[in-house]
Amino acid sequence: MNIKLFIGALLLTAFLSNCSRKGNGNHIVIAFYNCENFFDTVHNAGKDDEEFTPGGKYHYTEKIFHQKLHNIATVIQQIGGDSLPDGAAIVGLAEVENNTVLDALVGQPEIARRNYKYAWFDGPDPRGINVALLYNPAYFVLLKAEPLHVDLSGTEGKILTRDVLHVYGVLGGDTTHVFVNHWPSRIGGAEESEVKRERAARVVKSFTDSLFKIGSNMRVIVMGDFNDNPTDSSIAVVLGAKGEKNDAGATALYDPWMNLYKSGAGTEEYKHEWNLFDQIIVSGTFLQAKPQRWHYDRSEIFKPGFLTDHHKGREGEPYRSFAGTYWLNGYSDHFPVVLYLAK
Repeated sequence: MNIKLFIGALLLTAFLSNCSRKGNGNHIVIAFYNCENFFDTVHNAGKDDEEFTPGGKYHYTEKIFHQKLHNIATVIQQIGGDSLPDGAAIVGLAEVENNTVLDALVGQPEIARRNYKYAWFDGPDPRGINVALLYNPAYFVLLKAEPLHVDLSGTEGKILTRDVLHVYGVLGGDTTHVFVNHWPSRIGGAEESEVKRERAARVVKSFTDSLFKIGSNMRVIVMGDFNDNPTDSSIAVVLGAKGEKNDAGATALYDPWMNLYKSGAGTEEYKHEWNLFDQIIVSGTFLQAKPQRWHYDRSEIFKPGFLTDHHKGREGEPYRSFAGTYWLNGYSDHFPVVLYLAK
């Protein structure tokens, strides 16, 4: 990590904060959404994406792709709309194939006027799916973005996975570091694959520890589909994320989803059991309600009626895109998560 670069970025904060809007006086909205197989229709050489082409088993035509674009844009349009006319300031995304998809998404009429930009890198995932960060430049001034590699060598099964996306910039007048994650899946069993998610967690932990050594006032957001629940080792032990505000000091991480998960809530359902894999975790600095600084207010699972399946046998689940290989004209097999900052 280039420490001089980060220190220089901090010195720019005062100037750049004048370039970013302070929200609408009530909230800044942050969101994360696993978009479920958000591919374009073209096969990319070296990637296992043929099944999401017109001739593939999902029969993924241009018509379906454009409907998928409309559906995902509709979700992003609705998130935070009751608190902020411009919606979410930043939106982390998972299972997005490439910049072709992202260019088409930000141009959708539902969200085009927000002028979203994005940070994205083509990573090593065998299927070609990646994470990305949408940001509204009126609320977030980008300083730098970079991929952080997750080394799975020596583990069982696949050893290539999504990079962690590290983005830092000025959010609401403060330099903020954002880590967007999509950790290795539970294929092969949760316990058997646990070491892989712990590897990914250590990548984030190493970086955040380095940031906190620079200054205890660092503002950090760790979001993603972790494929683990808040109480699992990768989050509760490796990241050290705390479920209670009183336990999260300035250089610790606070996971507001832990108690929600313990109450039975979730963002995705597997074999009729809810998991809360999708989370937005913040540093303890966001818990300090200081004058003129944005602080953590509340968080929620975003599941309005149109995102909830009402078909027999799937009642209450996320209204997903496909059932098997059949196009349902749904949205995703995950609910988005939303976090609100307030003054």
